[in-house]
Amino acid sequence: MIVFIEGIIEEKNPARVVINAGGVGYELVITLNTYESLPAAGSKVRLHTHHHVRDDAEVLYGFSDTAERSFFGQLTAVSGIGPATAVGILSGMPLVSLRAAIAAEDVKRLSSIKGVGKKTAERIIVELKDKVSALAVAEESAGRAALSDEERVMNDAVLALVALGYRNAEAFAAVKRVLSGAEGPLAIEDVVRRGLASLQNG
Repeated sequence: MIVFIEGIIEEKNPARVVINAGGVGYELVITLNTYESLPAAGSKVRLHTHHHVRDDAEVLYGFSDTAERSFFGQLTAVSGIGPATAVGILSGMPLVSLRAAIAAEDVKRLSSIKGVGKKTAERIIVELKDKVSALAVAEESAGRAALSDEERVMNDAVLALVALGYRNAEAFAAVKRVLSGAEGPLAIEDVVRRGLASLQNG
């Protein structure tokens, strides 16, 4: 599996980029958000990738960060959403706004994205609501950099527990219990460890 590609940008446009990596030109399909983060042609860049294999073709999708690539994977796991539609959704608004819309169950906002109807928006919410951060709405309005250290620890710990298979609501409750019972600041890994123990002990 190709995890990332690092090289020189040969060509770029809002839908694709060609990267020269070791003398081989790799064409990657990209989102508008990734395009806006790219440096000028001729510059060195590293893009995280998703290698999609079909019966009739192989397509590389490129992302400026692992968060966008991860969300791409979550979107394509939703019934009826393929890679092309997922790219369109990720190009429709910033990732933080997508998470916030899903967390808030904002069907109208999601269906405002080109190619996403009301039924698709509802399906995205149903299937992904428990996989986005409980702080997604606050994260969008305040900006991640403006969140307190405790809020960032809570956000990352909840996402880690969700990645381990727990529902968002129970992960959030466990992390909140850990932080409220702590005598001082805790590292993310400590919060995750204690939260996991709490969930396992019922």
